[in-house]
Amino acid sequence: MKLAVVGGGSTYTPELIDGFARLRDTLPVTELVLIDPAAERLEPIGALARRIFARQDHPARVTTTTDVDAGVDGADAVLLQLRVGGQAARLQDETWPLECGCVGQETTGAGGLAKALRTVPVVLDIAERVRRANPGAWIIDFTNPVGIVTRALLAAGHKAIGLCNVAIGFQRHFAALLDVAPADVHLDHVGLNHLTWERGVRLGGPDGEDLLPRLLAEHGESIADRLHLPRTVLDRLGVVPSYYLRYFYAHDEVVRELRTGPSRAAEVAAMERELLALYADPALDEKPALLAKRGGAFYSEAAVDLAAALLGDGGSPVQVVNTLNNGTLPFLPDDAVIEVQARVGASGPVPLPVPRLEPLFSGLVAHVTAYEDLALDAALRGGRERVFKALLAHPLVGRLDLAEGLTDRLLAHNKEHLAWA
Repeated sequence: MKLAVVGGGSTYTPELIDGFARLRDTLPVTELVLIDPAAERLEPIGALARRIFARQDHPARVTTTTDVDAGVDGADAVLLQLRVGGQAARLQDETWPLECGCVGQETTGAGGLAKALRTVPVVLDIAERVRRANPGAWIIDFTNPVGIVTRALLAAGHKAIGLCNVAIGFQRHFAALLDVAPADVHLDHVGLNHLTWERGVRLGGPDGEDLLPRLLAEHGESIADRLHLPRTVLDRLGVVPSYYLRYFYAHDEVVRELRTGPSRAAEVAAMERELLALYADPALDEKPALLAKRGGAFYSEAAVDLAAALLGDGGSPVQVVNTLNNGTLPFLPDDAVIEVQARVGASGPVPLPVPRLEPLFSGLVAHVTAYEDLALDAALRGGRERVFKALLAHPLVGRLDLAEGLTDRLLAHNKEHLAWA
């Protein structure tokens, strides 16, 4: 089995390698290709990947290349984890929206739109190369904003599926609180990527006993603390929202924090420099503890589980993925990309039925889906007016003056990445 990772020079990659090494029985990889234009990062990360495999007696061959066409040739699956513009672009995404009093964040709001505009054309080009090299290969997208990028891939007819680590993070946390195996915890997870709620936490399977009321009663305070939301929010909603919902539920408070505190992008950039120095140490043969602070917790487990289900008989039969709606949420168009539990196999994901979503949640989901329609149109066709309309439609913007100011700033800070700007 050959896997290719586009964005293999990411500091995330050793997390992925660690999962491949530990979970070889679930996903028997024989060849792994790390692909990245940044050769100076590829070399130390590729060498570390070989040492991690060697330490765990994993027989897979690890190669590196800057050539996408060569790297994806013959791959059974291609994982996308790229960042167009690097951490410098992320820092801009987190900074200029604050000038208009809006959240600066890389996956939602104006910053998220900027990332989508930079990313979608690049991902579609890579996907076409994958299709030419091996039309049967699965494309697993971990590149943010996952919902919009996955929708672009599916709309272009690619064999693609989106992956996020939010659900598996909740699963692992709830399993620890309940003192059960993570595999026994099934989430009633519903929404869009980075706009989801856990409406149930079931033991033993999708139809098992719902332990969410018990979790909220016994651990509501600690769960709320992890989300940086008041405990009362969880009690009033009766669900556990993704931590990304804080950008909506406590927007102005978050803006104040972002204006006064260090940016996440700056923290990550500093962390990446330290990680790359660690990776260059020829004695290092495991992922360093610092990597846990980088983000992407449990990414490797989620990626292994999904790839195993798509490529063979392994993996969990039910997983949370990003895929076409196709009537699952009846208030959304069929071609919307939603994030829900699905049965996953070689033929792809089939979403499980979702009980009626309450207006408190469905309204926001519908609103953001409309924004994503416009965002994808802007990413595919370009143009200032399309960018403006996407921003005006976003629930975190929604005002003419804000949309105008944000459009000007977005275009000014992204000229080098937008061919049409």
